[in-house]
Amino acid sequence: MRPDILKPLFAEVTALKGVGPGLAKPLDKLGLHRVIDVAFHLPSGFIDRVPRDELDMVDAGRTIAITLTPVEYKSSASQRGPTRVHAIDAKGNYVSLIYFGGSSGWVRKLLLLNEPKRVSGKLEMYGQELQIIHPDLGDGDEGFREREAIYPLSEGITSRRLGQFAHEAVERAPDLPEWIEPGLKAQHQWPGWREALARAHADPADAKARERLAYDELFANQLAFMLVRASSRARRGRALAGDGRLRDMLKLPYEATNAQARTIREIEGDIAQSSPMLRLLQGDVGSGKTLVATMALLMAVEAGAQGAFLAPTEILARQHYDTLQRMLAGLPVNVAVLTGRDKGRVRESTLMGLADGSIDILIGTHAIFQEAVAYKRLGLAVVDEQHRFGVAQRLLLQGKGNAPHLLAMTATPIPRTLTLAQYGEMDVSRLDEMPPGRQPIETRVVSEDRLGEVVEALGRHIDGGGQAYWVCPLVEESEKSDLAAAEARAAALQSRFGDRVGLVHGRMKPAEKDAVMSAFAAGKVSVLVATTVIEVGVDVPNATLIVIEHADRFGLAQLHQVRGRVGRGSGRSICLLIRGAELTETSRERLLTIRDSNDGFYIAERDLELRKAGEMLGTRQSGDQGYRLASPEHFASLQQAAHDDARLLIDRDGGLNGPRGTAARTALYLFERDAGVALLRSG
Repeated sequence: MRPDILKPLFAEVTALKGVGPGLAKPLDKLGLHRVIDVAFHLPSGFIDRVPRDELDMVDAGRTIAITLTPVEYKSSASQRGPTRVHAIDAKGNYVSLIYFGGSSGWVRKLLLLNEPKRVSGKLEMYGQELQIIHPDLGDGDEGFREREAIYPLSEGITSRRLGQFAHEAVERAPDLPEWIEPGLKAQHQWPGWREALARAHADPADAKARERLAYDELFANQLAFMLVRASSRARRGRALAGDGRLRDMLKLPYEATNAQARTIREIEGDIAQSSPMLRLLQGDVGSGKTLVATMALLMAVEAGAQGAFLAPTEILARQHYDTLQRMLAGLPVNVAVLTGRDKGRVRESTLMGLADGSIDILIGTHAIFQEAVAYKRLGLAVVDEQHRFGVAQRLLLQGKGNAPHLLAMTATPIPRTLTLAQYGEMDVSRLDEMPPGRQPIETRVVSEDRLGEVVEALGRHIDGGGQAYWVCPLVEESEKSDLAAAEARAAALQSRFGDRVGLVHGRMKPAEKDAVMSAFAAGKVSVLVATTVIEVGVDVPNATLIVIEHADRFGLAQLHQVRGRVGRGSGRSICLLIRGAELTETSRERLLTIRDSNDGFYIAERDLELRKAGEMLGTRQSGDQGYRLASPEHFASLQQAAHDDARLLIDRDGGLNGPRGTAARTALYLFERDAGVALLRSG
């Protein structure tokens, strides 16, 4: 139960003075539902103002704060034209205050003629005249801070207003007992928690304050992971000692790589213990994670247990089902599939088979989480594309059966510091070598003005019997615009190549999507136009060309994932990255990195470096841990210290029961990592 001392922070955002239904809406768009959300909504930058008594051309380009007196309104003849307010300073020097946006009525109400007003904005030269576009206006005699925070905004709220709410949110924040080890705090010269929060809002350039808050979040996360792990190990699961009979019957046309063999041995050792396994398997695209998962599932079946294989999408679940059916053909192993679209008798039959134990391995989507799904003897759960599932979902799956072992897999290689941040409760295996015969994908960067040549090359490719993907860009953070881009590209290509072009996107019904994918896999469709719905799992070895449109809009890790849809056979594959005419330096670096390397682990580390350059790539994934204060730079510089400090608390300082532990317990609730506290209590 959350401590009473934190209740003022976890009140609804409407508890803040001035936040009514009207302002609650733009705050809601920013995800600011409670007082603590506003307190943790830190500034993204700041404005430095120069206070002035009179206008001077030498200040052009600077943001100034000055008292001006409006003397004349000048409306534009065009409705779209600006409204100009001519104003003078105390010495009679003129400046034009420029406002765009339709009616001038509201401007006239704010700037009354012949009444002095405190004004702030960037002073600019326009010809021989001075102007300020959309200046900020002071209330009454209120001055402007020389340094003012700038906040991430949504339509309907200003940065100054949000700053006022943040100030009040900080005022509501209590003084909390210190949870950082005293020597570490002194070494870094960090302020106390509440002081750090106030300083971070007052001066966005205060690196020590931001660092302290980031550390707190990382520390709470690491401590929660350790508690989850301790709880898991304390539970008595079922030791699974397979005898190898099913694995010996498996006829593979290839030898396992050293990395695969090493990982299989690690898993075999883990599940032979009664403490449930918690292991993350990272493998680059094509490194053979499915073989490792299959071997692990066979170990469970050999030991008389059932296995569950969880995939994030219906397409991927059914693809895994088809793959395992082929691999296990002739073995006495009953494999079934269960997704959200399975209804009626088919679903009932599957549920009965799980309950009576006649189904050995179940493959499915989140539908296998549901309460109605009961296993007779679930011993191992495999989660594919782990980044789509959060800690809570991992624990929910483990709740099925008698503390089953858990193998989580991801095809998105993650830098080591981020692995610790996101999967700190898990042991980690890495498949860092490729099976023999896999050829690297040849990647080229092409300007968008050569799009016609790309379409011609696509025509030659499919006329020769080849297949191709055409991936459309994420235009905005919106499925609608993403879909519109894909539909427009599909229509353009269909006008050229007819019904040889298919389209898949996230808004299609599963059955429709599966039909198009099946037609593509069968070779009936030559070109698959898609959004990033094909990012993971789609396996069509004959597809050896992929075109990624506006590749400069994608993050590095996502580019690597999407590119991995080709290169799945033994033939030569090509990836064409279509770039826009204007590139930022970071976008250019991303494209050069993906062009020059096929190594997902190197690309992941490079991605983190480029994020450090200040440009956050990609979108927040649904399975991430929801960091609000810690940036990639903080992960790299503070993660290990947070991990070591949490370990010190548990091993030396009495865990959550000692004096520092009481403070740390408050930190877990503050950063909403209190699942760890609940686990400790119940375990």
